[in-house]
Amino acid sequence: MQLAYLPSPAQGVVHLGPLPLRAYAFCIILGIFVAVWLTRRRWAARGRDRHEVDDIAIWAVPFGIVGGRLYHVITSPDAYFGEGGDPWKALRIWEGGLGIWGAVALGALGAWIGCRRRGVSLLDFADAVAPGLALAQAVGRWGNWFNQELYGRPTTLPWGLKIDPAHRPEASPDVATYHPTFLYESLWNIGVALLLIWAGRRFAMKRGQTFALYAAVYTVGRFWIEYLRIDAAHTFAGLRLNDWTSITVFSVAVVLLVRSTRRGEGQAPTDSDTVSAHPDPDEKARV
Repeated sequence: MQLAYLPSPAQGVVHLGPLPLRAYAFCIILGIFVAVWLTRRRWAARGRDRHEVDDIAIWAVPFGIVGGRLYHVITSPDAYFGEGGDPWKALRIWEGGLGIWGAVALGALGAWIGCRRRGVSLLDFADAVAPGLALAQAVGRWGNWFNQELYGRPTTLPWGLKIDPAHRPEASPDVATYHPTFLYESLWNIGVALLLIWAGRRFAMKRGQTFALYAAVYTVGRFWIEYLRIDAAHTFAGLRLNDWTSITVFSVAVVLLVRSTRRGEGQAPTDSDTVSAHPDPDEKARV
């Protein structure tokens, strides 16, 4: 008999009259607010107008949500377009299913549009947003806890996550506790955010290096966390698709870090740099 475990929520939605309030959506929205808040502080600490972050986020956030959903649907098409699938489910984002790789890719496109409209360097903005992006992922992962999804292999560890019978794998209906991969990734992402903030204070980071460091460190954690997961996924040569994506992104990020160091790219703005004629006096805290 297992003496200790992490419980799962009894439900992930509360109905306010006819209006369903879904915890998954709340976690995603809260993560976005955290990312925008931290990015505004970092942006203002570099002498920029914090309202520029809001203008860029208006483009980046919708693009990121669409990109995240597209990646999920494209890489897991059977539930939507396979035998017995329901194509309309592809629009039900609140049920879960946002891929970080698609979110970052299309989110970057939206950020590029927003940066061009405000005359802002995309690399500077990417460096400012990187810790906030990691924190947004840390918060958003708790939506998987409410949905009882994307957990790992069975475990008897005291922090094993108890899954209700209706959400257990068909292969192990009698096994109650599994690795809480949502928690592992959430804690890892908090560590990534703290590392990026520390590195920005400790070293003279060049433009683009903070974001490249985020990509490299995040994918290290994502690789082993993904390896623990047992939900359905496409595999190649014994590894899940997201493991291969992690390897690819990590390799590209490391190459960018090395090349930017060797080429002597321009130094990224710091808290003491004034890169705008309209700094925001309300947010000068060093972040």
